[in-house]
Amino acid sequence: MNELSITFSGELWMYEGKGAWFFVTLPEEDGDQIKFVTGGKRKGWGSVKVTAKIGKTAWSTSIFPDSKSGSYVLPVKADVRKKEKIQAGDSIIVQLTIEM
Repeated sequence: MNELSITFSGELWMYEGKGAWFFVTLPEEDGDQIKFVTGGKRKGWGSVKVTAKIGKTAWSTSIFPDSKSGSYVLPVKADVRKKEKIQAGDSIIVQLTIEM
């Protein structure tokens, strides 16, 4: 099985709608690469399954298309934020692995 690995930095931000969801937005060029290599093989809401890693914390999750940025957003759950001591406004480095 092939995989695509991407490392990027971005700012952790909090969704202003219902619930306290936190995300980091992938750079548009990385989003374009993911769209190309997944070739439309996506799940509900256009999501793509990934393994994400911030600092020493890795977890299985999905990224979701974001019409505002034209890329994808990665949800960062409370457990990860707590372990890595990060909060909204922090610049973080994220490693993503997508199995194809």
